[in-house]
Amino acid sequence: MNFKEIRKDVQSYFLITVGLIIATIGWAGFVIPSKIVGGGIMGVATIIYYTFGFDVGLVSLILNAVLILVATKLVGMSFGVKTIYTVILFSLSLTFITNIIDGPLIEEKMMAMLTGSILAGIGGSLIILNGASAGGTESIAIIITKYKNVSIGKMILALDSFIIVSAFFIFWEIETMVYGFITMAIFTYVIDVVISGTKQTVQIFIFSKKQDILKKHILNVVNRGVTIIPAKGGFTDEPIEMMMVIVLKSESPHILKIIKQIDLDAFITMGNVMGVYGKGFDKIK
Repeated sequence: MNFKEIRKDVQSYFLITVGLIIATIGWAGFVIPSKIVGGGIMGVATIIYYTFGFDVGLVSLILNAVLILVATKLVGMSFGVKTIYTVILFSLSLTFITNIIDGPLIEEKMMAMLTGSILAGIGGSLIILNGASAGGTESIAIIITKYKNVSIGKMILALDSFIIVSAFFIFWEIETMVYGFITMAIFTYVIDVVISGTKQTVQIFIFSKKQDILKKHILNVVNRGVTIIPAKGGFTDEPIEMMMVIVLKSESPHILKIIKQIDLDAFITMGNVMGVYGKGFDKIK
């Protein structure tokens, strides 16, 4: 393993840890103390906690053990190792925070639900983006989306619905079930927004007289491919060539900066692309 790979792994585990902290505060600081039953393993653990008084973190750890084994086998060892790290640290964090917090950090239930579910969604997104999972239905959703073109957020929502409905038959409170559905809807929506935002791609067309220099910089600096498309000027009726570049939206400022430095007279169009599949982007599932 070279230095670049080590640095990438360290960065990945750091972001997973940050996501864990954010998600734990969301669940243990706002949602669980407000007696809101979400979906997944957290929902089951919350039900057991309020029914039998068992520790949320311990229950979560035990229930996730089987899912970790399945995820490791089907998704890969890297996913499994990171998920083991995530689940153990998440369980310990849940135990720690639930033992030091007597009630929700925000007393008003609706505000606690909104704050907790948003934080949990942001934390969960950081965890998923770095190749891990906090366990539960997230693990199942990632396994399914590895083979099918299904939104992770929508898959989690479908799997969690059953658990939230089950909570009604234990507490016999429609309010608890409604709050649970709203919590998971916000949680999954935030996950989808964050994940799709990081994967959003743009298509850039460039018309420039300094095409060779631009092409070299885009290939070597941004490390993205360039396609040269023959065209014809509608006004001049002269043959021209345009460059097409497809990059992540986060990479587009680098392309524009390069163009600005090399050719201020370049003509550029840029638009969002719904999906890009192939080397350097998503794979067709």
